[in-house]
Amino acid sequence: MKLLKVHGSGNDFFILDQSKLEKSLTEAELKLFAQKVCDRKNGLHGGSDGVLYVTAGHDASVAGKMRVINADGSEASMCGNGIRAVARYLSEQKEKTAFKIETMYADLKVKKEPDFAAQVKVFDAEISPVSFASKDLGMNVSSKKKLINETIPVLSSTLKFSAVAVPNPHLISFVDHAAINGKELGRIASYLNSKGNPLFPDGVNVSFVEVLGRNRIFVRTFERGVGFTNACGTAMSASSLMYVLLFPEQSGLEEKITVLNPGGMVKTKVHNRIDGSYWMSLIGNATFVAKVEVDLSAALTGDFSRAHWYETDEQEAYENFVRSVVKNEL
Repeated sequence: MKLLKVHGSGNDFFILDQSKLEKSLTEAELKLFAQKVCDRKNGLHGGSDGVLYVTAGHDASVAGKMRVINADGSEASMCGNGIRAVARYLSEQKEKTAFKIETMYADLKVKKEPDFAAQVKVFDAEISPVSFASKDLGMNVSSKKKLINETIPVLSSTLKFSAVAVPNPHLISFVDHAAINGKELGRIASYLNSKGNPLFPDGVNVSFVEVLGRNRIFVRTFERGVGFTNACGTAMSASSLMYVLLFPEQSGLEEKITVLNPGGMVKTKVHNRIDGSYWMSLIGNATFVAKVEVDLSAALTGDFSRAHWYETDEQEAYENFVRSVVKNEL
């Protein structure tokens, strides 16, 4: 079985292309495979945040379909960092620079963008649909139909939260620098992703956002099904939307926003359709770390002793980019 280790802003995955398999995986095998390969302690080469399962799309209008299987075996409706990596993979496979990728809820536009630096490949991905409705968020927080910049006393007496689905659910709070590096995010997110919590019974991605300056923010995310992650593409997109809505003196529609994260940096833009709905452009790296070969039977038991790992030199190029550019932004 051939895999590709990839990442966007340090949010790392293994791409598994169904067309390269002798036999398609069953749903049970796919879930187990993700749990085994992604395990940070015993998985393949340090594990990953998830598996991006690439299959044929519903018709010729899309280049392919992306399914996102989290490290715990659950399935996410979308992944902004992952879709950029899949976009690059399909772009090189099909020799196209602009096309659509099928995801759980929508066919999303992607396109190749100029490299950030030498060997730091970049793609732009559409992030949508967007909803503030409680029913789309699986949220039981307020008697209101949406939550924007309000306190949730059971979580915190001081922090204000906003909730938006893009389409996976996100809870966002704008905080100061001390809170970004503190323990509150872990406490709140762990509770909201625990079984039996009444606010988000199905869990939720939780992000703390620090405003660094005009059109510059820092986002730290606890991702549902993953935990703390270097970056979450949909979280950075959702945070950008709330930044534009809550800080109109600092940013606006169609303005490019620099979004820093523990794993690097992306650019975003918030757009408004004629019908009033929002969508975001997520522009960032799509790095291929290594080509990998594993035995499926062994992988399903967690045995990666015979795996073959062939590194590219793109990770070194990305790290040089982060050191030379991103760190200077902070």
